Amino acid sequence: MLMDTWFGRMADIPGIQFQGSPGVDRSRLPEANVRPTTEYGYLHWPTSDGTTSVSPAQRRWTGDTRTVALDDLVRWVWEGLELPGQPLDYHFLLQGAVDRLWAARASYPVGLQHVEIFATADLALLEAVPQIALRDRARPAEGFLRISSLTVLLTLLEQEGAVREALALSRRAQRIGGEAFVRDDLEAKVAALEGEDR
Repeated sequence: MLMDTWFGRMADIPGIQFQGSPGVDRSRLPEANVRPTTEYGYLHWPTSDGTTSVSPAQRRWTGDTRTVALDDLVRWVWEGLELPGQPLDYHFLLQGAVDRLWAARASYPVGLQHVEIFATADLALLEAVPQIALRDRARPAEGFLRISSLTVLLTLLEQEGAVREALALSRRAQRIGGEAFVRDDLEAKVAALEGEDR
């Protein structure tokens, strides 16, 4: 199953609509070629002082980035998507960046472009590996987790007046996040716009 498999970089996930991080030279990333071993059914990643169950990509989102400058955070995320990890590692890396950049939008408005880019990359990841969004893979009827990156992107599109794009996102997100992304108000707004266009 893709959810439990590791990949050399996010772009290696089958079916993902993501070509890779712009401006990142993987050959310069020290952990880009790290490969795990499997012991007792778990992945173990080599480190300078032994092994860990934490992948290089996961180390990017579990590190404390609250004091990292936002320009550096953007680079940190792009590099993290080029490191080995599992799909959930990439999801949390992207979602965490979206949340932080969204929270800083008043003081760092240029970050909004990265909010859109990272949330769209997260959507592509979730479409390729939808199991990430399930509360319990053994019981899919339990529903889906809250996917804040998509909620933020939906809000951003609405605030920009891009209601058609917001409705398209809502429809795509419903396949992953279920009822949480049903937006009848957007359906009505788009119908009104289409009525004006006639």
